[in-house]
Amino acid sequence: MTLPGGADDRAEGLGDEPSADAREIADAVERLANLWSLAAQEAAVRLSLHQLRALRALETAPELNLTGLAERLDIGLPTASRLCNRLEAAGMLERTLHPGNRREVQLTLTGQGRRVLKDVAHRRTQALAGVLAAMAPAERSALVSGMKAVLSTPDEAFVRPPEEP
Repeated sequence: MTLPGGADDRAEGLGDEPSADAREIADAVERLANLWSLAAQEAAVRLSLHQLRALRALETAPELNLTGLAERLDIGLPTASRLCNRLEAAGMLERTLHPGNRREVQLTLTGQGRRVLKDVAHRRTQALAGVLAAMAPAERSALVSGMKAVLSTPDEAFVRPPEEP
């Protein structure tokens, strides 16, 4: 990793420990998360992080019911139900009876919900493009390569490791 001063950690033998790299990456991720959050808050409709996550979950898995949404967001059923109540009142999702099981309620994004997600995605992309534009082409290329490596990492690696004593 190239430091702001131009020194390469690995060349000096300082960055061989994954936890040292993790600390540096965590700082960058936190800064990007703040950018991501601010961009979302500039959207025409301001939603909480949980509301955005719920809409995104319904966009990627449109067959979800309330239980599935709660599991995907790792929240309790009462919390998921209140979340859906607010999103339904705002016109972002609909609850309908499942055609194959009348006891099950399907959650579906509305056109308004899709428009809000599209607006947030556009604003986030623009904010990130501004950061990337300020980077040198070689740094941008290295970042893209690193992010591709993260995306290709097996899911098992994303399980939280035990805490150090």
